[in-house]
Amino acid sequence: MTLLESKSISMGTPVPDFSLKGVDDQMHGLSDFSDAEVLVVVFMCNHCPYVQAIWDQLVALQAKFEDKNVQFVGINPNYHPDYPEDSLEKMKDYHAEYEMNFPYLIDESQEVAKAFGAQCTPDIFVYNDEGKLSYHGRIEGEELSEAIEVLLRSEVPSEDQNSSIGCSIKWRD
Repeated sequence: MTLLESKSISMGTPVPDFSLKGVDDQMHGLSDFSDAEVLVVVFMCNHCPYVQAIWDQLVALQAKFEDKNVQFVGINPNYHPDYPEDSLEKMKDYHAEYEMNFPYLIDESQEVAKAFGAQCTPDIFVYNDEGKLSYHGRIEGEELSEAIEVLLRSEVPSEDQNSSIGCSIKWRD
């Protein structure tokens, strides 16, 4: 397991388009979440201990902001033969075990993770109602929650953000 920090990405970067299969066996794309005032995209996987440590927090935050038009989306970029724990079937098990209240999608080609600039799991990207990157940092210390609250007030989060730290994405090439 290689520990990495999320890489620096310019605030205001537009959210990349995507269309990925979810644990519900349906395709989900960016357009499905276009009504969200705040979109939180979390690159995550099943086997990473850093993700496992925050999984309940992610579910709790989605519940906290459920009635405020905030949408979380989990994307697993670790579709890799060396990591069977990250298969779609296992994703379905984890989705049920953690009672996930947001879509969990698989990025089989890893192209979506590359388009976002994701580097580790977890890697958290928060977009405002215009689809512009407004927060790219960690969940700890209420930082993610505070960034969402700031965006809901139509304000801009501080650009002084702490990088997320986690396992490296398991790139196939």
